[in-house]
Amino acid sequence: MQSKGLRTCLTVVVGIIILVTVFGAGLGAGYFLPRLLTPVPVSGPVSCPPCPEVIVPTEEGEAPVIIQPTQCPPCPYVDAQGDTPPEYENLFAPFWETWDIIHEQYVDQPVDDLALMRGAIKGMLEALGDRHTSYMTPEEFSQANEALEGEYEGIGAWVDITGDYVEIISPMRGSPAAEAGLQPNDVISGINGEDMTGVPGDLVLRQILGPAGTDVTLTIRRGDEIFDVTITRATIVVPTVEYEMLEDNMAYIGLYNYGERSTEQLRSALQELLSQDPDGLIFDLRGNGGGFLNTAIQVVSEFISDGVVMFEQYGDGETFTYEAIPGGLATEIPLVVLVDEGTASASEITAGAIQDRGRGPLVGVTTFGKGSVQSWVTLQNGAGGVRVTIARWLTPNGRQISEVGLEPEYIVEMTPEDFAEGRDPQLEKAIEVLKELIE
Repeated sequence: MQSKGLRTCLTVVVGIIILVTVFGAGLGAGYFLPRLLTPVPVSGPVSCPPCPEVIVPTEEGEAPVIIQPTQCPPCPYVDAQGDTPPEYENLFAPFWETWDIIHEQYVDQPVDDLALMRGAIKGMLEALGDRHTSYMTPEEFSQANEALEGEYEGIGAWVDITGDYVEIISPMRGSPAAEAGLQPNDVISGINGEDMTGVPGDLVLRQILGPAGTDVTLTIRRGDEIFDVTITRATIVVPTVEYEMLEDNMAYIGLYNYGERSTEQLRSALQELLSQDPDGLIFDLRGNGGGFLNTAIQVVSEFISDGVVMFEQYGDGETFTYEAIPGGLATEIPLVVLVDEGTASASEITAGAIQDRGRGPLVGVTTFGKGSVQSWVTLQNGAGGVRVTIARWLTPNGRQISEVGLEPEYIVEMTPEDFAEGRDPQLEKAIEVLKELIE
């Protein structure tokens, strides 16, 4: 078997799946919030500036004719409720005043009202200071909600588009960028020679995607090193599960995302492996950028028979407790879990529960640290959507993972030399630890 570390960590590439957004891939909560400031046309003045006088041109030397209209022209837009609610009139007065100034005084007219509206929403969400809360245009919202399994054309990987630059979260297997040697935490600072500083991550992602067979050159920042990589795009098959029997009667399963069919495919793999009566199991979550919350609970329940596996804590202090679903297939077999800096979100829920409940040790490096829950809200009238952080999740021992991650019991790095030569010291250590558990 070719080294799992080579397959997983060398195939770091940029993709359309955002769990990430997932990781960056966040966790969907199905929670809907009311829309307050989506503008709609109206037929009369609401909080408009004074009606302008109309000056009628006359012959030279004659006094101009000034007409005061009996009715103002319509205001451009107001909020979705018709008028700004009374309790917000003073608060939003500067907003509408600025809106009017733009329409009356800006040099290039007419202005793009749709762009102004989207910019206002984007700025409002950015003011929260949470990189996982953001606005998406209709096109971006559609892309972000595509299934976590399937195919697309690009160069394929889990990425984080919420920071100053697009950053590789975790690798996909079998993608063109594997040969280019991209790695987790690589930052994409340029595309085809164009600097991406200040360019929104979703727009950067659009430039990276493209038809199979075409080339894209990425400028990569890796620590203090900056270099260009040219990659040929291809049709990317999004992976889910890989499994096999290793030497010394050990079973191995690698899970790559938490999509709608991940639990089904994981159970199928477990059934086949367990039918061969292995002595122990290595569960590989390296490079798993996460996915759906319900899938995370289902997956961890395959390894923990009962009890708490996660807490979900909201801003008002309300906390929901998630317990293991009975009927897991691998709740007794000796277990070791592989993690790395690409283990994020839903996969951290799984690893954190296994670690806290003493079900098995973690081997690898500290995980990504994506411990919050996002609500993906569709705006009315096809206006796109917003993702809003509505809660944070805690491990069974009450640990918060956001911006911290999970620290393995056994720290094992993957060096550039390991990547280049196809070695996987993390997997080797996991096998060593599992043998000790079995004995």
